[in-house]
Amino acid sequence: MTQSGTLAIRHVSKRFAVAGQAVQALEDIDLSVLPGEFIAIVGASGCGKSTLLRLLVGLDPDYEGDIRLDDRRIDGPDLDRAIVFQEHRLLPWLTAEGNVALGLLKSDLPSERKRQAVREHLDLVGLAAFAKAYPAQLSGGMAQRVAIARALVNRPRILLLDEPLGALDALTRARLQEELLRIVRHEGITAILVTHDVDEAVYLGDRIVVMRPHPGRIAAILPVPLQYPRNRSDPAFVALRDEVLGLLGAGEPPATHARAVLAALSQTAS
Repeated sequence: MTQSGTLAIRHVSKRFAVAGQAVQALEDIDLSVLPGEFIAIVGASGCGKSTLLRLLVGLDPDYEGDIRLDDRRIDGPDLDRAIVFQEHRLLPWLTAEGNVALGLLKSDLPSERKRQAVREHLDLVGLAAFAKAYPAQLSGGMAQRVAIARALVNRPRILLLDEPLGALDALTRARLQEELLRIVRHEGITAILVTHDVDEAVYLGDRIVVMRPHPGRIAAILPVPLQYPRNRSDPAFVALRDEVLGLLGAGEPPATHARAVLAALSQTAS
């Protein structure tokens, strides 16, 4: 089982230059992520969610503040972190197993161990029978599962997920949410998911980070005190979802739903 990572984000800010003007994309982001925790980040477009993931994966070392994984500063890409994007980004001329093997290009594992790791991870995502299939022969959900296998094949400490299910139809998305949760639990890694789907955040996350834009900042961090497997029609689930929507400005005031969450949880426990 992969060793989980401990992630510390301390007072992180990020500016971009746009048309000669400085734009504050992130401001004073402060968050600790526990080993094995599943964090869901939600917020409107432009609040810096994807920018934060870029910093965490090491694609942009130019930021203020400090990001550390197991007390080592993140200032570039490394095999201990992997990312899955909304688009699967598979190479069309490679088979499923060939695309997964790309994740091992910088690995020093022997060739046979690499082949074994590829087989294991295709099996993990339920696609062992499609190892020789090309991306054009796979459905959107299957292609995204290959992308997840590619990200996991190096057994990273941190899995970063940038709207990985956003392009899928509702039924496939719901099924892959179950698969994603199973895979992350099986691998025992830390996962950070960026999503616009509040329902998805409540369904998957141990905690939900709500962000607001202009500049991107954390508005609230909410624990999700619901047992797995979660029931989307449970009153506590609905109340927490509505609280998050309220924080995003898409529903009743957050305080109203905070009381609703507590009331619903009390009813569930009784």
